[in-house]
Amino acid sequence: MGTVGILGGGAWGTALAIALGRNGRRAVLWAREAGLAEAMRGTRENTLFLKGHALPPEVIPVDDFALAAACDLVVAAPAMAGLRPTFAALAASGTKAGVIWLCKGFEAGSGLLAHQVAEETLAVQMPRGALSGPSFAAEVAQGLPVALTLATTDHAFASAAAPLLHGGNLRIYTSNDLVGVEIGGAVKNVIAIAAGISDGLGLGLNARAALVTRGLAEMARLGRAMGAKPETFMGLTGMGDLILTTTGDLSRNRTVGRKLAEGGGLDAVLAGLGHVAEGVPTARETLALARRHGVEMPITQAVCAILFDGVGPRQAVTELLARDARSEV
Repeated sequence: MGTVGILGGGAWGTALAIALGRNGRRAVLWAREAGLAEAMRGTRENTLFLKGHALPPEVIPVDDFALAAACDLVVAAPAMAGLRPTFAALAASGTKAGVIWLCKGFEAGSGLLAHQVAEETLAVQMPRGALSGPSFAAEVAQGLPVALTLATTDHAFASAAAPLLHGGNLRIYTSNDLVGVEIGGAVKNVIAIAAGISDGLGLGLNARAALVTRGLAEMARLGRAMGAKPETFMGLTGMGDLILTTTGDLSRNRTVGRKLAEGGGLDAVLAGLGHVAEGVPTARETLALARRHGVEMPITQAVCAILFDGVGPRQAVTELLARDARSEV
């Protein structure tokens, strides 16, 4: 493996391309948006999604999907809603490369995790895995240290792909718990909305700490019910990503929660965000999965009530606090 193709010129895909280029890796960055690749070639910057971060010479922006798909390793970097069509186009390209995806969430309507979407769309023989963990795109592009987990059940693929991504301030760990890694990445976005609501209501640091801790318990309960390893949720893709997303000011999902608590309507909040907040569609699918598996997730239920059922943030908090006392574990 030598060249990495990145399918998606959004903030995270661009940030990863910059990090790889900074480490001397050639990264072919495909942008779906008309004119974006050409603009990046001219300005050497993604002014649409990641303004202020120069593209190293090793980053090659392209508008030809086939050029990125033909690389030694392919990274799918769309939002969750675009994953299935991206995989379908990748399968149609005939590439034999291994595939890694960056999105975090459940597919809307089906409730499938990303690896399950891959099973339905990619060729059986294509090596695959998820790259996840606590990572704000702007900090990665800036060159600040970040640690991520490459999750795959294919040991040979992990051994080949991890060194290609690892280097400089980008540290890569590996895991064979795809289910746990993906559930952590999905559910933490829902809890981040809850944390933003708490902060927006001015409930204090004690309340936020309680939400993060109990949110981790909800994540782990759903994970166990779906076959994940409990220890995964104490690592980078569970606790690590949850802490970052529920406390960092760069978190889109926390921002959504905070603005909802301040009185904004959901449509207006999302329109003003300028980026995808995966926690909104993921919340509905998470609650549906919890009910299907008989898992109690009161914080997720409260977030869904606020997002979709017209329940006010303060009312939802009051109902959460009114729950009966019980054993913590």
